[in-house]
Parts: sequence; C-alpha cells; structure tokens
Amino acid sequence: MYWRGHVGIALLAYAPVAGATLTVGEPGLTLLGGGLSVAVATLPDVDQQLPGPHRGPTHTLAFAFAAGLLAGVLAAVALAGGAGHAIPGWTPAFVGGTVTLSLCSHIAGDAITPMGIRPFRPLSTAHYTLDLMPAKNPRANRIFLVAGLLSTAVVVGVAY
Repeated sequence: MYWRGHVGIALLAYAPVAGATLTVGEPGLTLLGGGLSVAVATLPDVDQQLPGPHRGPTHTLAFAFAAGLLAGVLAAVALAGGAGHAIPGWTPAFVGGTVTLSLCSHIAGDAITPMGIRPFRPLSTAHYTLDLMPAKNPRANRIFLVAGLLSTAVVVGVAY
C-alpha cells in the first residue's frame, strides 16, 4: 500500500470516531484526531529509511500501541503544562487511541498485499496476507483515498 491508500484507510478507520466526537460536542478534538490520523498513517514506512527489512518492527501491533502510548503521554504533558484550558480531560486517551488506530490501519492495509505482515513480532513470526492486491496498485490506492475522504465527509456532514 502506498501513501494514498494508507491515508484513505486511516480515514476510513477514523470516520466513526469523528462521528462520536462530534456527537459529544468536540469539533476541535474531531479535527485534531483527523489530523493525527493522516499525519501518522504512513509512519510505519519510516523503516524504508532505516537499516533492516521493510515491514519489520514498525509494522507490528507492539509498535502501534507503543507509539499510541507515547502520543497519549505527550498530550498529557502538554495539558499539564497549561496548553488548552477548555480541552477535555480525556484528550490524552483520545490522542493515544487515535494514533494507535491509525497505525493499526496501516498494518491492515499492508495485510491485503501479497507481501503481507508479521504483526505479532517479536512474540510470533506468523505471516499474514490476504493477497488481494499489490501495494503499488494505483487504482486501489486512489479508491481507498477517495473512500476515506468521502466516509469522513459524510460522517462529519451527518453528525455536525
């Protein structure tokens, strides 16, 4: 999956969360979450710039949860420092959960390619692939991007 596909899948995963945060009256958090989802959607592919295999440690659930935890802690530190007086107390959990969701969507996106993933490393080296389409399929990547954008727009339009 290329960046368009990963961003689209991240937005597809985030759309219900956007609806929920809008429903509870938090448009600012909705926007923050959408931005975070898009910003970290391709983070696991940083491994292409590092020594070692592509789809290695950064393409695991452990990485997704660790990055989400770190994002939540950073949000808590920012709140404790006085950033945002009208921000709900559950913002750090929201930030961490949103980052984790986006990174898990990346893993899911790569699982549909022939190369597949090993998401449970280091506990297991089991390989998973649905072998539905090559990562470089431009049509599929565009379809995922459009579907993610449209689903988010529909949810925001309905909930807001």
